[in-house]
Amino acid sequence: MRKYTTPLLFVLMCLLLSNDVFAQLQSYKKGLASFDKGFYDIALQDLLKVEEIDPSQELKLNYTIAEAYRLSNRWVESLAYYQKALELGVQEPDAVFHYAYALKTNEQYAEAREQFQKYVELKSDNKVYIEWANRELSTLQIVDLIREKEDERNFRNLKEVNTEGSEFSPFVYNGQLVFTSSRKDKIYSNGLPFLGIYTAPVNSDLTSVGEVQKFSSEIFDPERNEGSPAFSPDGRVVVFARSNSGKRKDLSPDVDLYISRKLPAGNWTEPQLVSASDSASWDGSPAFSGDGRTIYFASNRPGGSGGIDLYRVNMDASGRFGNPANMGKALNTPGNEMFPYVSSDGKLYFASDGHPGLGKLDLFVAVRKAGKIAVENMGLPYNSSKDDFGLSIDEHGNMFFASNRRGGQGDDDIYFYQAPPEEELITQNEGDPENGENGSGEDEEPEIKVVNYFLEGKVVDEETKEALTLADVDVYKIEGGFQELFSELKTNESGEFGPVDMEEDTDYLIIVERDEYLTKREGFSMYGRTIPQILLREAVTDTTFKTTIEMDKVFIGKTFVLENIYYDLDKADIRADAAVELDKLVQILLDNPKLKIELGSHTDVRGTDMYNFRLSQRRADSAIEYIISRGIERSRLVAQGYGERELIIENAKTEEEHQVNRRTEFKVLDIAAEPILE
Repeated sequence: MRKYTTPLLFVLMCLLLSNDVFAQLQSYKKGLASFDKGFYDIALQDLLKVEEIDPSQELKLNYTIAEAYRLSNRWVESLAYYQKALELGVQEPDAVFHYAYALKTNEQYAEAREQFQKYVELKSDNKVYIEWANRELSTLQIVDLIREKEDERNFRNLKEVNTEGSEFSPFVYNGQLVFTSSRKDKIYSNGLPFLGIYTAPVNSDLTSVGEVQKFSSEIFDPERNEGSPAFSPDGRVVVFARSNSGKRKDLSPDVDLYISRKLPAGNWTEPQLVSASDSASWDGSPAFSGDGRTIYFASNRPGGSGGIDLYRVNMDASGRFGNPANMGKALNTPGNEMFPYVSSDGKLYFASDGHPGLGKLDLFVAVRKAGKIAVENMGLPYNSSKDDFGLSIDEHGNMFFASNRRGGQGDDDIYFYQAPPEEELITQNEGDPENGENGSGEDEEPEIKVVNYFLEGKVVDEETKEALTLADVDVYKIEGGFQELFSELKTNESGEFGPVDMEEDTDYLIIVERDEYLTKREGFSMYGRTIPQILLREAVTDTTFKTTIEMDKVFIGKTFVLENIYYDLDKADIRADAAVELDKLVQILLDNPKLKIELGSHTDVRGTDMYNFRLSQRRADSAIEYIISRGIERSRLVAQGYGERELIIENAKTEEEHQVNRRTEFKVLDIAAEPILE
């Protein structure tokens, strides 16, 4: 019998291993499908089961897990997976930015600075992230100084209401603590409970917290996320955020602001969509001004500074809204500004991950100094390396905010500070009003130090890195979408130019021309490069930024690969992402009017050789027609299909590998002595 046992066990083991591999492959496919639908928590449940996978998919597995963690606001958990994806050669430049931010949220500030610097040097096309990365490079220089700013207030976790889920946006209203919590019965498609607005009775000194209940049955919708309520000064109007229900009758595909009014009987009217809300965008975290005539809110609507911006909109006595206005770049950054709150003394508090902070969302207060709005980090203990947001202050001086910092009950928790009795508070605030030492006086405005900014550059050959002398360098200032010539220079014997005076918060375009080279244009932004006042020691400081511009030598027969111009399988249509890249080629042809080029198209190996040759020709023709439609003369262009004859990846297996083979290139056919007439 023994001689049959070993083969039988071997067969059984093979079957078990085969089943395990199949199960992991199914988990991988399910995880990718859930991720594509935006169900990040569900995607992670499947993707984390995959322990062994084909090496060709290892990069995608790690990068998808990292992205799922990031998009569900679990930055620290994403760290190891971003690191692995970068080690495997992920080509997405923004992966470096996200890895840097994850390092920052884990308080690895030195490593984060190194990665942000690396991202800036990649010269990504993502202008928002470039500005944000430059801001972070400045921020990470002053982390220790931010930590030195520490308030003596002690905040306690409000365990009476906090759960393993999320509790945030606390606000005291009519003796009730009103807050947002993920404790509805229905589970959202991402695997988490829906958010709702809840309330618990509290006394003035917060020594007693009653039972948690729904805030209002009229407002409570079991099939939607609802939260972040804001009350008018008289308490008769509430504005809050409400999400899409997933039903066709829904007025919006995203999160919007809703308004409800209190009836004499004490109940609330049926919520109505706020007319100032943009149904195609995310609008949330509203707040009333002290007089109740203005509503501040956060939105990612088009035209902002980057992510989510702060806006304001006026509301008249009849409840009609005006046109929302962006609150400007003094407050808004390429990051996210959210959860505004206006205190009784008129200060604007908000949360941001774009201003200099310790982690992700930090709490800030906007103050006016020397006639300008300045944003100050509130320091410790308000802020941590995690999310800190949703601050409010009640009439007794008790303070509340939410945080997912370490040591909490669950996800986002509510923290509070119990103010001393009012008579004690008055004693503490006694001082010399003439010197602005009491609570009602204003601090003496600090001296505003001046910084002079300059730009110096170097022009080099892209391949040899040799300096290029006598190159023409034109610097344009960009304002309101228009280009204004700002400075004309030539490179010296070392290939250097400058210094050029730079202005804060301004975009520039640098155009470099030299014989035998393609004209090069490169942007340079001063957004995010302002040195924080806290770092300045002298009344006047000069600082110089440096940039290196690499130029491509051009000669007849030279071929350039056009990155990211891909086609769907068996199609020759110009995709939206390909149009963006073809527009760059159009700009090259406009900048270099002497060039005549061949545009070559390549396919993958799927299909017959003759079919692929014809398909590639159709693709090349399609690209040429697009370029002509953008104003380039047809006589400067030749379309050539190569089919599958010149593969980059032999024996391609995955869709990603096949897509690399479906590429487009251009080759220089002629360099006319005079520009080709159009």
